[in-house]
Amino acid sequence: MATGKNRKPLGLYVHIPFCKSKCEYCDFCSFVPNSQAVIEHYVDALILQMEDWSDRCRGYEVDTVYVGGGTPTYLDPKHISRIFNAMYDNFRVSRGAEISMECNPATVDFRALRRIRRAGVNRLSIGLQSANDSELMALGRIHTFRDFRATYDDARRAGFDNISVDLMYGIPEQTEQSFIYSLSSVTALSPEHVSLYALKIEDGTPFAERRDSLSLPDEDTEYKMYVRASSYLAAKGYLRYEISNFAKEGQECRHNLKYWHCDEYLGLGAGAHSYFEGERFAATRSVRDYIDGLEIINNDIKVIVSSDSIDSRESMEEYVMLGMRLEEGVSISEFKKRFGVSFTERYGVLLDEYIDDGFVVKDEDHYRFTSAGMFVSNFILSGILNFGKDGE
Repeated sequence: MATGKNRKPLGLYVHIPFCKSKCEYCDFCSFVPNSQAVIEHYVDALILQMEDWSDRCRGYEVDTVYVGGGTPTYLDPKHISRIFNAMYDNFRVSRGAEISMECNPATVDFRALRRIRRAGVNRLSIGLQSANDSELMALGRIHTFRDFRATYDDARRAGFDNISVDLMYGIPEQTEQSFIYSLSSVTALSPEHVSLYALKIEDGTPFAERRDSLSLPDEDTEYKMYVRASSYLAAKGYLRYEISNFAKEGQECRHNLKYWHCDEYLGLGAGAHSYFEGERFAATRSVRDYIDGLEIINNDIKVIVSSDSIDSRESMEEYVMLGMRLEEGVSISEFKKRFGVSFTERYGVLLDEYIDDGFVVKDEDHYRFTSAGMFVSNFILSGILNFGKDGE
């Protein structure tokens, strides 16, 4: 169903920061809870935050929801039901909304998946990462490929007809051959969507502490993995629509497209980010501060710890940075319509130098990266954008 005639579309992100175990590489806002009481209070706080935003969002209709983490399926289904009931009570959610939830294979069974489906979730994103158990162990994952296969089959039986699977490349012990094995194992199941992420060693993680001892593929091997995976997935009917995301026709993640198109979304929960009414803001990563800030009346605890109004230049920079992540790239005419300035004169002339090198393609109305360009996109974009630089 289309959104209401006089209402603007809105994406809703709900963050669940709890995990059964934290992976060795993870620097996300996620924690192993020390008691069930913490989870209970967190769900209460989430509901309070929804109530706080309800009036301000009356002019909007939610057409995408994404429940991420952490591990949302770590929660008992009764908590998930409470969260969704509160969401429906406080926001106008369109009948045809895409409602996604992340899932770890070690935290869910058929009965839980069926309850999650009945709560309204219609898209499941399963974090596999690798089909090789030795690589899963090296990552600190708490499941096996067999666990994943059982979860995938249970999800289909529970009624999920839109499933995404996450894979990683550039991980310890991985080779090109073992990576292709993971791809073939996943595509044989025919999920609707595949996300493909390169491992990044982030400061403050266990991986960072033993970076020098990790047996990681070199950069050339990672590049070959990415290019080969792009071709392999295309041959299997998965079209790349963003640097890290591949989908069967019509199965792109509508919520994530909001991020890349710079559309509005509201983030709820500890560590959640938002882009709403011209502002970007983020909530505290402290679960305790988040709970106390919402539950304790007349307190001085800040739930929103950063907020910035986006000026026209920053808006253009973000639009280019995020739009160039997409397979379609940036539309010259749409950029002119949105900002009133020429994309070609402002950014295109800087991208032109990368065309001869095979990193960028320009057609009649678009600039976009090739596969080679996508692999080095951060380097190229840092050279043409003004983020962190003085002047306009």
